Formats: sequence, structure tokens, C-alpha cells
Amino acid sequence: MSLGGASERSVPATKIEITVSCRNLLDLDTFSKSDPMVVLYTQSRASQEWREFGRTEVIDNTLNPDFVRKFVLDYFFEEKQNLRFDVYNVDSKTNISKPTPSSSGPQPTLLVPLLLPECPACAPYSLFLFLLGCHCWDLQKDFLGQAFLALGEVIGGQGSRVERTLTGVPGKKCGTILLTAEELSNCRDIATMQLCANKLDKKDFFGKSDPFLVFYRSNEDGTFTICHKTEVVKNTLNPVWQPFSIPVRALCNGDYDRTVKIDVYDWDRDGSHDFIGEFTTSYRELSKAQNQFTVYEVLNPRKKCKKKKYVNSGTVTLLSFSVDSEFTFVDYIKGGTQLNFTVAIDFTASNGNPLQPTSLHYMSPYQLSAYAMALKAVGEIIQDYDSDKLFPAYGFGAKLPPEGRISHQFPLNNNDEDPNCAGIEGVLESYFQSLRTVQLYGPTYFAPVINQVARAAAKISDGSQYYVLLIITDGVISDMTQTKEAIVSASSLPMSIIIVGVGPAMFEAMEELDGDDVRVSSRGRYAERDIVQFVPFRDYVDRSGNQVLSMARLAKDVLAEIPEQLLSYMRTRDIQPRPPPPANPSPIPAPEQP
Repeated sequence: MSLGGASERSVPATKIEITVSCRNLLDLDTFSKSDPMVVLYTQSRASQEWREFGRTEVIDNTLNPDFVRKFVLDYFFEEKQNLRFDVYNVDSKTNISKPTPSSSGPQPTLLVPLLLPECPACAPYSLFLFLLGCHCWDLQKDFLGQAFLALGEVIGGQGSRVERTLTGVPGKKCGTILLTAEELSNCRDIATMQLCANKLDKKDFFGKSDPFLVFYRSNEDGTFTICHKTEVVKNTLNPVWQPFSIPVRALCNGDYDRTVKIDVYDWDRDGSHDFIGEFTTSYRELSKAQNQFTVYEVLNPRKKCKKKKYVNSGTVTLLSFSVDSEFTFVDYIKGGTQLNFTVAIDFTASNGNPLQPTSLHYMSPYQLSAYAMALKAVGEIIQDYDSDKLFPAYGFGAKLPPEGRISHQFPLNNNDEDPNCAGIEGVLESYFQSLRTVQLYGPTYFAPVINQVARAAAKISDGSQYYVLLIITDGVISDMTQTKEAIVSASSLPMSIIIVGVGPAMFEAMEELDGDDVRVSSRGRYAERDIVQFVPFRDYVDRSGNQVLSMARLAKDVLAEIPEQLLSYMRTRDIQPRPPPPANPSPIPAPEQP
């Protein structure tokens, strides 16, 4: 799978709107209730620094606010997007007038413990900073609590809704914060249309014309951006083009009245296509063709200036136009689709003795091994989309005690009946324990664990479950034929496979399984979908030794295509997302009796 598009973020991110409410907040006002406000901070992947993203409005005199002002975030499935919500009691609106976030971007946040009365760096000057509207002084005044979570946890919650306990005020119950995520629906539609033309100008000397259409959307500066080309219809002045689909976002970027320009060309083999004419329309005008044919005159401005009797260069008729909703990854997650994460770790002898620092499995007291980093990087993001947080974890290629039986699929927790581990930390704990008890051996077989996950995926094909298998290996594979057969069979199931290669190997076999250039095949049968993603871990290691940054880079690339793989399965099976389950909002508590 190509990683370029994901890394460059050439496709606009999904926009997620976060709605915030709080319940049972602390009451810090003497003669009334608190006047709460919530501040959202996002965390930089590189520096781990928290920066302010935005604020809600202040709601006077309530301990159970429902804020009107939303937070709109770009959502990337492949990244762990950490969020921090701080709740404050604001006594006077004048306190926040000067540090209100500008529209140009997020404001810097405080990098100090929230329980301090003011920023340590500003402490000697607190009076002057207060008079100037110091950000630090303001927000530390009446702290009501905070909550940390990832954006994926909100989206992955039931109905894309979560409730978290606020913490941060010792000895006090701070109440809860309720967060609801909703994908903004603008530009999610897909337009399908068909056009034909009549009596176009003849451009070819020995024939008629070979016409095709080019669609452009207008930009705010008056320029145009190409967004679609039709196929060429050879040797005709009355072409009928095939129906085609285009995202409304590409056609007009959500502005239904934005000009759409359509050029008509005569195709030439040398690329010097002859301009026949043009016409303009808009998405709103095109959509009228759902009820009637729409005919456009094709005009050539140069001809129109030269010839007094010029009428047009033909006509183009919009034969049909329809709009369908484009379901997204978020739609399926909100409808209850669960991601089931399974781990398979290479325990073959080629990894080296785990007791030696040269081993890829070496358990250093100071840092994680490449295996542990890959597991933690991918698992910490995937787990947000699995409600029970129980993950089957296997090893392969080891001799098991006490009889020394070689196994290509043994549970890391040593429980054949229930291989599930509680959370990623549980997987890591079982992995470390297995390193102490099994003997690394060989050979390296992928097929058994792929088939194991495939059997589970085959039992549920209604779109409610999607399986992600992470294989971490040093790349020396011994059952290539069987593995390719397993991948081809699994490609028709709700399943994706991530392979992370660790160590210095060349990984040619892994590249073949990835299927970027040639779709994986076995005995003349090709994989129905491209479900394998391979990356070598060494490409993501930060040169400064920053393990957090290394793991973030790895997770970003290996997970970038999971949403599209899930969607490709749903589309091929014509599975639509289920409606989100109804939310059960926390009731506002009855007022206390005096």
C-alpha cells in the first residue's frame, strides 16, 4: 500500500465537532453557583507540549452547563490525538476579554501544574500581569478540574459519546465532563451524472472530433482548479459519455453556488488537444437535472469575437444527475462497528538471545525494544475502538516448556482457552513473561496466525466487526506459499494485516506480501482487496533517540490506510452503517432543598 498520500495528507481531514457538557461541577462561588468555561488543549506529537485550541463560552450560575460553542477538530485515524479539557470558574467576563483566542490559530497554553495560583515564571510580576490580562493569572484563578483522553476515545465511545470524571482538585469530587463527537456533514455527498453533446465543431481533418470534457471548480481568487476529466469518445460530433461519480467536495468544496466551468476539447494523440468551447454552471444548477434535462450552449469566445453570425460550437445536455451519501469510517464506528485487534510476535532464534543487548527482544531497563515499541505504538490507537479492550496475543516460532514443543501460534498469556490480554499493557506484560519462559527457535510461519484470525472474521460478516492483525517480525519467513494463500483467502473477509519488520533485514518477502506493485496471488487466484500493509521499523526511528516520536511516526503510517480498507470491505459487500445507538444523557440532578 502506498504511504505517500497518507503522509502528505493530500486528502482533507475529516472534521469532527466536539460538543461539551459538564455535570455536578464544584461550586466555588459564595453567593451563587460557579460560572464555568471549558478550555481545550491539544498535544503536539513532536514536543509533547500542550497548546490551547479554543474555549467554550462562559455560562453563568450553573454546575451542569451545556455549552453552545463547539470545538471543530481535524481527525486522523492513524494518529493518537491527545486532548485535555480544563474547566474553570470565571467570576467576571472582563477576566477573559484580552486572552480570548484569536481566529488565526490556537493560543499557547500553560506549561505549569494547574494547582499553582499562578505561572511560576510570572509570579514576581503577577500584579502587573493581572492588570494586563495575563493568560496564566486568569486561568489559574478558579480551577474546577480536568480530563485527559484521545479523540479516538470520544469517536469510539457508544454513540460517539463519552463521560469522564474530572480530577485535579485534591480531596474534592469535581464532577464529570460529557463529550459528544459528530462528523461535520458538509461535502460528504457523491454526485453521479451523465452528459451527452450534439453538433460539436468538427476539428479533425480526416474525421470528425474525439471529444472529452474537463471540469473545473472556481477559486476565490478567480482561478480554476481541475477536478474531473471524462473519457474520450472517438470520431463523433454527438458523443455520449459514460456516467461518472465525483465527490461534491471536489466539485464545489461545499459551496453549491460556486462556478463550475466545463471545457470541451477534441483529443489529439500528441497532447495538443483542440479547444472546442466552454460553458459554466454550478452544483445547484446541475442538481436540477434530477427532474429535467438541462441543455448548455458550448461557446468559443475567440470564434464569437471573429464571426458575427456565430451561434455556438454545439450543445451539451445533462442527461441525469443524482446525489448519494458517502459513508465514512466514522459513520461505521458511530454505528457500532468494533475493531478487533490481534497481535502476533516473532519468537524465532534469528532475533537473538533476549538476555543479550544485541537481541531485538532485549529487555533493557532503560528503554523499550523495537518489538515493544511497535506493539505499543499501534495498539494504543487501535484500543480506543474496541469496547472490551481485550486483545488476543500470540507468539510464533518458539519451543514451549516443559516438553519443548515447537509452536507457531501460542498464546502469550499461556492460556489456550482464552488468549485475551487486558489492554495493551496486558499484552506487553504477557510478551515480557513469554520471553522469560519460552525458547526462541523457528522456523518463521505466518500462515497459522493469519488463518486463526481469518476464521474469527469469517464468522461475522455483517459489518459489526472488523479485524486488524499486527505481525511483528524480523522478516525471515519460511512459509511464503502458505502465507500468500492465507492472505488471498483473507482478502474477502473483514480483516486487515499490518506487518512491522524490525532489525536490519532487507525484507524482500514482506514487500511482496504488501502487494503495492503486484496484487498478491496464489495458485492463479488474486487477492480480492489489498489488505496487507508492511513497514520496516527502522524507517521511523528518531535519530535523537526519542521513542515517543518514533512510535508516533510508525503508528501514523501503518494505520493510515485502515479506514479505507474497512470502507472497501463495506462497499464491496454493500453494507451500510447502522444508525448510532440513542444516547442516554446524564440527568441534571435535582436542585438541593434549602
